[in-house]
Amino acid sequence: MRRVKLDRIDQRILHDLQENGRISNVELARRAGISAPPCLRRVRALERAGYLRGYHADLEPRALGFNVTVFAQVGLASQAESDLQAFETLVVSWPEVRECYMLAGETDFLLKVVAEDWDSYERFLTSRLTPAPNVTHVKSALSIRTSKRVPGVPITVPDGDNGGYI
Repeated sequence: MRRVKLDRIDQRILHDLQENGRISNVELARRAGISAPPCLRRVRALERAGYLRGYHADLEPRALGFNVTVFAQVGLASQAESDLQAFETLVVSWPEVRECYMLAGETDFLLKVVAEDWDSYERFLTSRLTPAPNVTHVKSALSIRTSKRVPGVPITVPDGDNGGYI
C-alpha cells in the first residue's frame, strides 16, 4: 500500500513527527492545516506504508555511563551473501553495537559501538568482534566529540502560503 507521491500535508506530518515524536495529534493537525481525525488517519496510513518506522526517546549516553563511542571498520574474509547475513545476525545480538552499515569498498561493515570506557570497548573487541567467524580485521576510530547528529532524512515541505519551503 506504499504511496508513490506524498502530498504537502503528508510531508508536513513527516517533518513535524521527525522533529518531535511526542507532538500531540491536535498540534500536528494544526500545523498541517487539517483537523485531528484525518490527521490521525494520515499518520496511521504513513505507518502502514512504511514511511514511519517507529518512535523512540533520544537518550544521553554519557548520563547513562556510556562515555566512549567507537566506529569500527570490519573486514570479512568472504562476502558471500550467507556470510554477510551471518555477520549481520551476530551483530544484532550485541547490545553495544548501536548501528551497523554494510559498505561498498575496502571495509565491509561500519559499526557504531558504545561502551562505558575504553577498557569495556577493548573487552568487546577482543572477546566478541575480532574472534567472530569470518572477521579478518578491525580498525577502530574513537569519537572525540559529536559536532552534528540529526536523525532521519532532510524533508523539505512546501510552504503553501508563499511557494517556499520550510
